[in-house]
Amino acid sequence: MSLGPAADARIALGNRGLSVAPLGWGMWRLAEPAEASVRERVEAALEAGCTLFDTADVYGHGKGSGFGACESLFGAVLREAPHLRDRIVLATKAGITPPVPYDSSAGYLLAACDASLRRLGVECIDLYQIHRPDLLAHPAEVAQALERLRRSGKIREAGVSNYSAAQFEALCAHLPFALASVQNELSPLAIDAFVDGTLDAAMRRGTAVLAWSPLAQGRLGVGAGGLADSPRTERVIAALDAIARRDDVPRAAVAYAWIMAHPARPVPLIGSQSPARIREARAAYGVHLTRGDWYRILVAARGAPMP
Repeated sequence: MSLGPAADARIALGNRGLSVAPLGWGMWRLAEPAEASVRERVEAALEAGCTLFDTADVYGHGKGSGFGACESLFGAVLREAPHLRDRIVLATKAGITPPVPYDSSAGYLLAACDASLRRLGVECIDLYQIHRPDLLAHPAEVAQALERLRRSGKIREAGVSNYSAAQFEALCAHLPFALASVQNELSPLAIDAFVDGTLDAAMRRGTAVLAWSPLAQGRLGVGAGGLADSPRTERVIAALDAIARRDDVPRAAVAYAWIMAHPARPVPLIGSQSPARIREARAAYGVHLTRGDWYRILVAARGAPMP
């Protein structure tokens, strides 16, 4: 039996009835020049079966656009085609404030949420996430802000991004509701979450896992040879390609399927801005991973047999 979810599976997101498809779309590169309009990219992600659309207020900053650029671009699509809103679980993030760099104080988060709502042109954000941990913000203060935003109806659910398992647990201890998600880097080249307690904590609490950069900043998904920058990357590409040839799918689809196969059911956030590459992600559901396949990729990433 193949590992991983089916295309029609749904991942619960919090306790207010939200759920998402096993694949999502990330918009950190939305402000960069692309072959297609923003709306074309959004519609390609919907065609691929994505329902979670993940952005952040800082996305676009420093790439020729100002702070909030990606939210504004996505908001323009929602204003142009308001019917798309009902098909999307909208997620954004706050807490990175160049050049500080981080601020998760209650006052800042409340103001940042209002600014995101204006840029996105919506009345409620489905999933509001703390982008990175602010070491100067007590988790009780962060919890207070999230609770206030949730109670006011400005957000439906709250999550965290780039938190360690310990930071995640510390915040949970001060919240009167469960965090809906934790988002960390996860790919066949970024495997720390398997052993650092992140996925274990999420499974223990029933928290959804979102995986950013599932193709390792493109190193696993570019061209026939990828961006093999090290022997380790070459080993992982070879392991992915063996399955891609067998199942007649793109290498990227194997990487997505490998992530989705973990029992925490991580949701890979597709980062491509090419409509064709976004659509081909759906081929991940046609990958038939065995337990042996999955561990061969992990061993290639570790560079050694499992202990």
